[in-house]
Amino acid sequence: MGGLRVLSWNLFHGRALPDEPRELLDEFAAMLAGWSWDVALLQECPPWWPAPLAGACDARAFAALTSRNQLPAVRRALARRRPDVLRSSGGGCNAILVRGCAVTAHARLRLRAWPERRVLHAVRLDDGHGTWLANLHASAHDERRAQRDLDRAATTVLRWAAGAPAVVGGDMNTRTPALAGFEHAGGHVLDHVFARGLPVVETARTLSRRCDALDANLSDHRPVIARLRR
Repeated sequence: MGGLRVLSWNLFHGRALPDEPRELLDEFAAMLAGWSWDVALLQECPPWWPAPLAGACDARAFAALTSRNQLPAVRRALARRRPDVLRSSGGGCNAILVRGCAVTAHARLRLRAWPERRVLHAVRLDDGHGTWLANLHASAHDERRAQRDLDRAATTVLRWAAGAPAVVGGDMNTRTPALAGFEHAGGHVLDHVFARGLPVVETARTLSRRCDALDANLSDHRPVIARLRR
């Protein structure tokens, strides 16, 4: 494999701006499928979405549940009908989608249980280098708490990688994130990508999330994509 294109996007629990009173799985899937990426790191993803998103993108899906996932069948039924009303109460997960490469490991770590469950998860690619790609959504509304999540994530990913190349991306919930041992590959507002052992070829840029069929933007976050060299 040559370059590695890493996309990070917070899906806003499958909602649009302005809100739509129905499930938007097909619209999010079509948008993800239309972009060129090798690994997509997704946050605030409805827990039943990773598999169909991966199917639409010719990718493999790996997921880690986050918060508000009690009574999942009830939450799913309500969220599919009115995601604009249920919002984050529909449940959430982080998801990693991988195109064009086998995965040899999937690891998870709960970063915290309070005030909301936050999870770091990562996959190891079968790319000849054992590259690790990690995804997280750090704590909200408290930048010091978010940075503590990032500190623990950086330490953990370096331990998992054991010297192999590694990437950490996601919704950092701070405008000035820092990951010790990693190079900042760029980002936008709260969404960032960091790398170790993979030189940055193209600093993270934003992609358009405009859905003309809805006359709306998908999510309240802009997707960011960085290109790295192996």
